[in-house]
Amino acid sequence: MSTTWRGLEAWAAGALGDGGVEGAAREARWMVEEASGHEGAELVEVLDAAPVERAEQRLRSMVERRLAGEPLQYVLGRWAFRRLDLAVDRRVLIPRPETESVVDVVLGEVDRLLGPDGGSGGDQVLVVDLGTGSGAIALAVASERVRTQVWATDLSEDALVVATANLAGLGRAAARVRTAQGSWFEALPEELRSTVGVVVSNPPYVDPDAALPAEVHDWEPHGALYAADRGRADLEVLLTRAGPWLRDDGALVCELSPEQAGWARELAGRHFGTVEVLDDLSGRARVLLARGPRFAPGPDGSPSE
Repeated sequence: MSTTWRGLEAWAAGALGDGGVEGAAREARWMVEEASGHEGAELVEVLDAAPVERAEQRLRSMVERRLAGEPLQYVLGRWAFRRLDLAVDRRVLIPRPETESVVDVVLGEVDRLLGPDGGSGGDQVLVVDLGTGSGAIALAVASERVRTQVWATDLSEDALVVATANLAGLGRAAARVRTAQGSWFEALPEELRSTVGVVVSNPPYVDPDAALPAEVHDWEPHGALYAADRGRADLEVLLTRAGPWLRDDGALVCELSPEQAGWARELAGRHFGTVEVLDDLSGRARVLLARGPRFAPGPDGSPSE
């Protein structure tokens, strides 16, 4: 009797469960959907069909990788983020629900800058996503707000390859997104100074001495996770250098760790008129919002960074 997708799903669920994977049945279904190319009601219609050998081997490989500890998102090769279905692999961080809260804050700032008419007069807001990784934030903003122009930058060439692949699947909104390689603000052309409506980033903010789960530490790119000075180094660059790139009414939005909230609020307060730290969906301090950049006077009385 030939193997069916139903039988393979039962095998996968059993293997994952025996291997200690929580939610084994759910993960087995997702893997079968990915391997078969069918989802939801379409999968139900083919569950009793025999898979081609290549598809069956792909499923078995996926189960092996998961049992070896590889994160489910990398095993599947894609993951949902807001309205997007993003390609993800070990070159980029896995998009997380906390970062969806960052996008909510950015969209709120875009709406504020567009004003009550929503930019009906043709106005657009320039949004810069520094350290874009998979492109999650940048592409979500571009797809959910048509009155935006978006720059997505990253120091990692590998990450930009992933972001560019995701950009290719964005549709018409892709025309409003540009990518650039470089370290933080060095990736941006000088002509963007004083024109950016929102600078946003989910930077590395984990203390190198922190004990992360093996599924994170062993698989996700350390350059996108860890930062020096107890996880503060890259956040400090963003908080102290964003001002000159922003419009007078512009805003900086950063994801951070809850224990960094007090420090970040105090530092940002030296460079912005108003600062607040907002909670994520789990009620933890997660998103810094700083508006109204201000500059300390230079030796000649002119503004300086």
